Amino acid sequence: MNPGFGGASRVVVVLAAMVLFACPEIATPQTSVDAQGNLTVPPFTVPFSGYASPEARRMFRRMLEEGRAAPPLDGPVAASRAYYDKINTARADLMRRLYPVKIEKRIIGGVPTQVVTPKPGIAKDQADRVLVNLHGGAFLWGAGAGGLVESIPVASVGGIEVITVDYRQGPEHVFPAASEDVAAVYRELLKRYPAKNIGIYGCSAGGGLTGEAVAWFIHQKLPVPGAIGIFCASIVDIGGDSAYIAPVLDGEPPPTAVLKFADLPYFKGTDPKDPLVFPAESPTLLAKFPPTLLITGTRDFAMSSAIQSQRLLTDAGVDAELHVWDGMWHSFFSDPEMPESKEAYAVMVKFFDRHLGR
Repeated sequence: MNPGFGGASRVVVVLAAMVLFACPEIATPQTSVDAQGNLTVPPFTVPFSGYASPEARRMFRRMLEEGRAAPPLDGPVAASRAYYDKINTARADLMRRLYPVKIEKRIIGGVPTQVVTPKPGIAKDQADRVLVNLHGGAFLWGAGAGGLVESIPVASVGGIEVITVDYRQGPEHVFPAASEDVAAVYRELLKRYPAKNIGIYGCSAGGGLTGEAVAWFIHQKLPVPGAIGIFCASIVDIGGDSAYIAPVLDGEPPPTAVLKFADLPYFKGTDPKDPLVFPAESPTLLAKFPPTLLITGTRDFAMSSAIQSQRLLTDAGVDAELHVWDGMWHSFFSDPEMPESKEAYAVMVKFFDRHLGR
């Protein structure tokens, strides 16, 4: 279900070298490199990761089928919303069976939200903490069921209240509408919780929005939250090796162009140098970020930008923690039955538990 991207990558060099070394008889036609470092590589087979679970191997095939059936990103938004809502609703229903929770629709700060709490009740040591989830979906879809997919397992495993925000999206709305909505919810929560006890996280578009929201808080002179999670996303625009290699590893044709944030309807007219869009554009702003957890997989087109984000955050003096799962694709933990997903939920919960209230 990944958007197409394009170009060449150093990863190809490594993979090609490994294959040619192991199988010298396939050394013709030769791998070629032009003056700009662009590569032409002979076709070869890339096995699924030997480090991944059998469940992930089976899920990978289903993920490819879902991606091939998805409406085009530049098609009618209603078709994309209906398609992904069907998938997310099925996932959320499964999650509710695996991770029993209570769900309540609530307007907070004038913004629609869903409040997710563990069915047995909030854990005693989490009573004065709260997490805010910002769902993924290319700033086009994901409201409702998409937010539940990202909130249910974290609320259940962590014994904590999670509020997932149905922020405004494109094409009906443009930047900074979503940042304003997150800030409206955050202001209301600040009346009940100290900032250090509030965590914010999101996946894909929601991960990017998490960074944008923190930048917006700083711009609005609001205190930053205690910790944040940027999953399958970044504080820089999409790029690097994985933007070119991951689509191929996910069974798509070799890409010819990299999709940039500016190509999404929500970011129409924005300046890519604006630190409120990409916080990494301002090291001074970045230095004010709270502890940050980054999660990605080696078959995620956003892996390189996540790695670059961790590097820049660390350079700015921020406590930035990066976890990468081999063989995993974009938003892999949306599928709750894989061991890798369960590991990711545990990492998220432990990270926020370590940092909130500190």
